[in-house]
Amino acid sequence: MSEELLQIGDRIVALAKAGEEVEVVVGRGTSTEVRVYEGDVEQLASATSAGIGVRVIADHRQGFAYAGSLDPDVLEETLAEARDNATFATPDEWLGLAEPDGLAIPQLDLYRESLSKFSTEAKIDLAVELEKALRGTDTRITGVDAADYADGVSEGAVVSTTGIRAYSRETSCYVSASCVAQDGDDTQTGFGFSVGRTPEDIDIAVAAADASRRATRLLGATQPQSGRVTVVLDPYVTAQLLGIIGSTLSGESVLKGRSLFAERLGEEVASAAFTLIDDATNPLAYSSSETDGEGLASRRNVLIDAGRLNQFVHNAYTARRSGTASTANAVRGFSSTPSVGCRALSLVPGTKLQPELLAEVGDGVLISSVSGLHSGVNPVSGDFSTGAEGLRITGGELGEPLREFTIASSLQRMLAEVTAVGADIEWLPMRSAGVSLVVHGITVSGS
Repeated sequence: MSEELLQIGDRIVALAKAGEEVEVVVGRGTSTEVRVYEGDVEQLASATSAGIGVRVIADHRQGFAYAGSLDPDVLEETLAEARDNATFATPDEWLGLAEPDGLAIPQLDLYRESLSKFSTEAKIDLAVELEKALRGTDTRITGVDAADYADGVSEGAVVSTTGIRAYSRETSCYVSASCVAQDGDDTQTGFGFSVGRTPEDIDIAVAAADASRRATRLLGATQPQSGRVTVVLDPYVTAQLLGIIGSTLSGESVLKGRSLFAERLGEEVASAAFTLIDDATNPLAYSSSETDGEGLASRRNVLIDAGRLNQFVHNAYTARRSGTASTANAVRGFSSTPSVGCRALSLVPGTKLQPELLAEVGDGVLISSVSGLHSGVNPVSGDFSTGAEGLRITGGELGEPLREFTIASSLQRMLAEVTAVGADIEWLPMRSAGVSLVVHGITVSGS
């Protein structure tokens, strides 16, 4: 299969004219999404996609075109359209395709043939099993809003006149559930996940128990008193926070003046406990891949090293404008030109699990979920305020549930006040992994 996609790219690149740079991205994939409700299929979607994207750069002008087909007649038409679009583009001296940088493409174990052979009926059965397991976890679980199974099989190739010729493929799947717990007039919701490369990796019991625990432990929640406290972020909340921080470390954000870290390369921006890695070569990461969107080999990038801002992430364009090299962080599909993004973020974990961290904290608040985090953070100033739910920490143990409060601080202050990173790393169906995180001095506003 790899040679078929690469040969399509070769065929188009061979048609490049003198003075042109041509890049071809070829992609193909299938996906399935299942949702069940009360034992029956509520939604079922199965899709197959294939297409090609062509970039042409000539006279410092870029043209792009794509087609959702690999039909031979369409390929040359797409190249012609990209050429035509380039003639209308504004010149940009920094335009240029990625070039081989000598780093070998890693051989990662990301593809499972067994997923392609897993029947739709078996996928439905997993979702049904998840719903049944969740209902059986606790008598207070009165409803299951969603019990979902989703998967994807994808492969892609990048070929260019600059010498890029790369191919990668991967499989992924997960189950997720959300439920309602009720005790008297009080109702709360919870969610849970389990991810893997193949359905055999999925643990239904873990996903069901996680959703049930998140919902039932918040029953009877009240508003906390306002004040500054030590908080422990649950792994899922930390993963969301890392996504925000990662976006501010994009070379694109820096060039656009939309990053609070723009002028701080080499400075201490976090506590020594905080080391942030973007590593798409980690096969445990849900979003890992052997290459980036421009065909460069994936690599391990240390963004913040023991609190010091070590690097930003770049694609070929932002690296050229910034006077540095690409970090293999081009993000795209065949229907778009490359943007820049972190691809598989995680913190270097500590040595203690959450119960040990709670014992060390003594008194504080466990933040189990937040709402509106992306809209509540100013990427330039770093200030944020977001709604939250959680549990009080009293004497090192989890206590009464809390809801309808806000947490506020700035990213700068929060990073500086990180005192411990947990050992409980969780791989989630997103580009960031979760881990418990202890932060001092967060403002909690409740009653």
